[in-house]
Amino acid sequence: MKRLYIGNLPYRATEADLVAWLQQQGVEASSVNVMRDRFSNESRGFGFAEVEDSEVDRAVELCNAKQFMGRALVIN
Repeated sequence: MKRLYIGNLPYRATEADLVAWLQQQGVEASSVNVMRDRFSNESRGFGFAEVEDSEVDRAVELCNAKQFMGRALVIN
């Protein structure tokens, strides 16, 4: 498994939103985490997704710079 960095997330995005969007793009993530502030519990605007080693390049190609909730994601 490899971790993908997912940046420029909308602050209102949840893990469930991100999982659903990744599935629509054809990427199966075994886990997705949106990083949150430890005091306010608000999103910090980035997260991580774990995907199979063989899927990493395809996931970056399919998802990088694509629109998600009105923002272009940065995935690497």
